Amino acid sequence: MHPGRPNTHRLFLASCLTLFAELAIIRWLSTEVRIFAYAKNLALLLCFLGFGVGCALAPKRVSWWRSIQAISALILLVRNPWAPRLFEGLSQTLGAGQDIAIWSTGTIRNWPNILLDAVIVGLLFFFLTAVFIPLGQLVSQELDSAPDRLRAYSWNLGASLFGIMLFSLVSFRALSPVFWFGLVLLGFALLQANGRRRFAVACLILPAVLLLHEKATPDHFAIWTPYQQIEIQRYYFKNREWQATLVNVNHVGYQMIINLSSEFLSRHPGLVQQPDESPYNLPFRFTVANPSVLVVGAGTGDDVAAAVRGHSRSIDAVEIDPAILTLGRTHPERPYDSSTVAAHLTDARAFMRRTDRHYDLVLMGLLDSHTQQSEYANMRIDNYVYTEESLREVRNLLSPNGTLFLKFQVDRDWLGRRLYMLLTRVFGKPPVVFLAESSYGAEATCFVISASEEVENSMARDPRLKTFAERHKRTFDSTPPVPITTDDWPYLYQEKKSIPAVFLTLSTLVLLLAFYYRRSISTSHVRQSSLFFFAMGAGFMLLETQIVSRLALFFGTTWQVNSVAIAAVLTALVVANIVIDKYSRRFNRWWILVGLEMALISIYLVPFGRIPGSTLAVGSLAAGLFALPVFFAGLLFAREFRSTPSPSAALAANMLGAVVGGLTENLSLVIGLKALLLIAALFYLVAGIGLRNASTSESTVFNSTGKGEPDTVPDSVCLEMNAR
Repeated sequence: MHPGRPNTHRLFLASCLTLFAELAIIRWLSTEVRIFAYAKNLALLLCFLGFGVGCALAPKRVSWWRSIQAISALILLVRNPWAPRLFEGLSQTLGAGQDIAIWSTGTIRNWPNILLDAVIVGLLFFFLTAVFIPLGQLVSQELDSAPDRLRAYSWNLGASLFGIMLFSLVSFRALSPVFWFGLVLLGFALLQANGRRRFAVACLILPAVLLLHEKATPDHFAIWTPYQQIEIQRYYFKNREWQATLVNVNHVGYQMIINLSSEFLSRHPGLVQQPDESPYNLPFRFTVANPSVLVVGAGTGDDVAAAVRGHSRSIDAVEIDPAILTLGRTHPERPYDSSTVAAHLTDARAFMRRTDRHYDLVLMGLLDSHTQQSEYANMRIDNYVYTEESLREVRNLLSPNGTLFLKFQVDRDWLGRRLYMLLTRVFGKPPVVFLAESSYGAEATCFVISASEEVENSMARDPRLKTFAERHKRTFDSTPPVPITTDDWPYLYQEKKSIPAVFLTLSTLVLLLAFYYRRSISTSHVRQSSLFFFAMGAGFMLLETQIVSRLALFFGTTWQVNSVAIAAVLTALVVANIVIDKYSRRFNRWWILVGLEMALISIYLVPFGRIPGSTLAVGSLAAGLFALPVFFAGLLFAREFRSTPSPSAALAANMLGAVVGGLTENLSLVIGLKALLLIAALFYLVAGIGLRNASTSESTVFNSTGKGEPDTVPDSVCLEMNAR
């Protein structure tokens, strides 16, 4: 215990700062070190590990300077001006391989370089965990010294919610990491014990700002969206007339704004040889005249501009990133200003499930995602768009003669084979597949199909179109079959149902670091109850992964949905906290555990896809059902933790268990998402075994000493970390 007067303000600030710094560093690292854009959950586990180690080291003095040195070293290492391309090369080395598709990476692994880069990544991991150790120490010390620790814990949860909302606001306002890290260092300064130390830490804000500052000109600048960093570079002809705008995401090419209007091309006749063979104009040669069009992944407006040029009578343009949509409004052809265009800022799958319209042409643009949906799941933003269930929904949106035109950058033959197999299964016949090259703009592999004979009739009416498709035909017949993506296994960019080598490599580094820190934590107070807390941490991490991924399926993979999902989890724990505080004697631990197991099994058995009703209604039902195991887990954890005789040992076990649970989430790449519920139930069953062993030991001690029930020592240190 830590005697002394509790300080609610310090508790609130440290708790809020923990969540804010966690989200800020993960977002920043996933941009600057691109490999983390595809493995955000590993960065989350490192933050989690550092905070948990800090909780376990609560009896020791808070090591602020090590943390400040770590965050300074992290910024300096990643933003070093001497080797600015160091981490792009690292990402290409670690991401190489045939088993996973990561943009701008090869298929052959260079193991000597991989081992060297793994050492550099291990150094990053070490710095990242060190940042959060003093925050864990401070929060746990304040909770320990509070006279009413459950109430203090409620302050802790409230501050965590505030941290999430604050970062969501910063992201919505498109503020850059200069502001993120400025606020983090300012928070560190305010938590120091005296004015001299506060001033010393605050002085670090200036060099951090200088390192993080991005040079900008009117024609070359960066924007931080709620999802990613986009970098804009405008190009001009020699006469200074605008030529194109390149959009990079996470420092690699993503989209290009081009002008295919007849007026522009007439001034530059050599720019495009055959405008009607451009990947943007081709879709409208496969459909009826004046079609109704749905553009999924409308982006910066090239496909929308093509739809306007194609005299479409109505156009629904769907884009998930607000900054990219805003950039699209500056498109030289001004497609979003057309009266026929309705822009929708939302997730593609969510829009398709909610609309009641039918379309002559559904155009799926180059949706290929560069970033993960959330820190809690190994899924990219567009994973739920390219599943069998999603494409069946697309088919249902087509009019009787409607056509689906799907464009994709196919860098792996097995990826093209998967899309080919998906469309063949959904439509009952193979699609027409060809490569549309372009000297002006992005090329694409095009998959064209219709439930009717519209595609075949279009080529019959247009011999040039048929000749073009045959001349540029792309086939994947020689590629071995690959697993079909479904809503349960939506991993489009993964060749097989296995864990890719890059994830195994990074996960091994996380485990090694966890065992390194485990050595520094005293085990003298470890009891049998540690098994309980270990399993509770592992189970809850898997449960939270399910919540984020399942709610994204119903409500969209938007940043708002992710924020609301995590906030809802914390809110459910607040409610559980209040219930235990007031009615703990009425809740038997074994009945709570039974309720938890039954809730998990029930969710596993419920066929949400077959439940009639609107997406909103079914999604709300799913959210309510998922709230039950969260609530039961919160009740059980709070009930046992408030009476544990060794909070540090319990927390050490709980944090290590949470890390293991997060790593176990990688099994979804093999067995699917839904099966994680059964693994979570298994972890909770192990928690019950640990609880039974601990109860037996306590009963033996009490009986031998002639004492009754042990005194209840309320202690809720870091429960919200178990919720992450």
